[in-house]
Parts: sequence; structure tokens; C-alpha cells
Amino acid sequence: MTESPTRSPPPSSTSSTGTIIPLEIISEEEMALIDAAFAAAQLPHNARSIQSITRLSKRNLLGCTATRSRDIEDSGRVGGSDGSPLKKRNRGLDSFLHRFRRKRGLSVTDITATEWCEKQMEFFLLFGKPKMTKAMKAGIARHWELEEEVIKRVKVHVESNEDVWALKFVNFIIGANQLIFEGLTRELPLVGFAEGIWMVGVIDEIRIPESERYATLVDTKTRVQAKLPSEPQRRNGRLQLMCYKHLWDSLVDEKFPTQKFFDFFSLNPHYILSAEIRENTAKSGFASETLNDLVRYFQNSCCQLPRAHNLLMLRYELQEDQSLLGEDQFAYDSEWLKGQVKSSLEFWLGEREASYTPMEERWKCKFCKFTTVCPVSSNRDTSSTS
Repeated sequence: MTESPTRSPPPSSTSSTGTIIPLEIISEEEMALIDAAFAAAQLPHNARSIQSITRLSKRNLLGCTATRSRDIEDSGRVGGSDGSPLKKRNRGLDSFLHRFRRKRGLSVTDITATEWCEKQMEFFLLFGKPKMTKAMKAGIARHWELEEEVIKRVKVHVESNEDVWALKFVNFIIGANQLIFEGLTRELPLVGFAEGIWMVGVIDEIRIPESERYATLVDTKTRVQAKLPSEPQRRNGRLQLMCYKHLWDSLVDEKFPTQKFFDFFSLNPHYILSAEIRENTAKSGFASETLNDLVRYFQNSCCQLPRAHNLLMLRYELQEDQSLLGEDQFAYDSEWLKGQVKSSLEFWLGEREASYTPMEERWKCKFCKFTTVCPVSSNRDTSSTS
């Protein structure tokens, strides 16, 4: 086993402001155990405030019934940019990719997981994720509150994988329209190519401030303690947002490879969608009979969207009262992102064994539920705090 080198992220700055920008809410403990382990510039003065958000019209977010409900981050297979499986040296059936993600897309949280601690991700795959704590539940509850400000969840009957993917495209199209006409949307599902692989994810919130030409990606995380997170936690959050921007811009700039998508995910483009999905698309103004119809609307929606701003921002608020603790502004760094994704793929493809977190970040071990099986747990240095 080898220890991973310290990874230097792009420069950042932290500041406080009274502007309220509610987004995905994740507790400090959840960030340490799940999202940060798995997983925009400062907004202009004319950006919408939290008061105006509650006056925006809600969009329907379609969810599955009759089949196992699956998030887009749990659907599909990973493969190369030509739609074929990604090749590697000595690729074996025992790779984590083959064992755990063979029929799923590699999600953004899969990438952030390995950046946080590859060994912890390995244990997560082998033994299952830790039980949800009180702090996690509180963060999730807050997330749902914010989501319900602009989204109304609607259950839809699905009968096939084509229907499941259709819901993803319907939610994207409706969300994109909400963003264009109202300047704000949440829970936007994405699927695209990133560094030679199929990658999937869900952006928690996107804004297009008035008089702006770019979409603003902002992510807000809660803290149990009234202090800003450690640099490794902020670095992990930056990686998450950079992945989303990369996926977003690829959809805006490049023509979606429709046939390769159908071939890769083994989907029938001429499949007649379920009656409920067809009814919902008709009500939403883009009546679709087949999956191929929806993909064409999806492509048209992508063409109307602006690129994401090169400046991104993480916000941190106190879980107790949602007060702002600080902001971390940083610039998108494509080379740094490529390096992170490449390193993650080495782990997933089995090209090397899982690395341990570096010595200077061994304080992470005290948040880990796998210390009893981790070889370095007895020697970990937890003198630093997060």
C-alpha cells in the first residue's frame, strides 16, 4: 500500500457577507463521513435574495415508482469517450469499477470520495456505508426544505430503463427552462463525458443572476461548529464543484453523442415511454412519445444554456441557525481537475492499490467508522482538527 501525496488545490480566499444563498445543506459530520469522503464568483448585488426565491414558481421533479428509484448518479456504466468501455493495463474482474460500478455511471461523489481517502472508499465499497447520524439527518432535512422552495416532487410510474432515463431528461429540460426564465433551479441531473469516462451527477443549485452571461454554481454546506472547515474539506468541496462545471460546460459546448449514449447504456431510442411520462411531457410543453424524442429536446435545451462561470464558491453556514460562517471563492482549474480525475480512475480501474490519506491529514481518521479494520488506525495522528 502507498500513501497518497499531498494534492495542492488552486488558491482560494475566505470572506463573510450578509447575502443569503441557500443551496445543498450538508452537516459537518456528514461532510466528513459521506459527502466530503464520497461526495461562482461572489454573487452580484442584483442577484436574487432568499426572500425572492420563495416567490418563484415551483417546477415538478419526477420520481420513479414501480421500479427501484435510482438517482442519476446510480445509473449506467462507465466507459470511454467513444462510448466503449474504458481500457486499462491488466484490467481484471476484481477492479472496484467492475465489481461495484459496472452497471452504473461513475458519479461525482465517487471522484470526491477517492480524493478524501481512497482507503476509506475501499472500505465503504467492501463493508457498506456507515449508519446515518443525527447530524446527517438534520442536514438532509434542511436540504429538503430548500428544495421544496422551488420543486414539487411528483411520483411517476416507470416500466423500463428507458423510462428511468426519460425521467432524468424530463427533469433536466424542465429545470433548464426554470433556470432560463426565472434565473434559478435546483436538483438538476447531468450525464456527460469527463476525461474519457461517462460521468453522472446532480447539481444542487444553479443561478443566472440578472445581467449576467454565465451560470453561477454555488454549493452551501452546514457546520455543526461555528468555525470554517479545514483546508482538506474545502479542497474536496472545490473538486465537487469543478466536476459539475466540467460536466455542465461539456453539455453546453459539445454536441451530445446520442447514438453512442443509446449504445453504451443499452437503450432503445424508439421505446414508447410510459403513459404517465408522456402525459407529463405534454403538460410541460414538449410532448414526447419515445426516448429519442426526449433526447432531442434535451439537446435543444443544452444549446440554450450559458457556460458556467469560471469562478466558483462554497458557502458555509451554521447548522443551528443557518447563519453565514464564511465563503470560499476559487477559480476553476482544468489541469488540477484532470489530475484529480486521473488519480481517481487509477484507483477505480485497479491500476494501483488504494492509498492512505497523507500523514498531515490523518486527523480524518477520527471521523472514520472503519478504524477497526484500517491498518494505519493504531498509528494515526489525530492532533489536528477539522
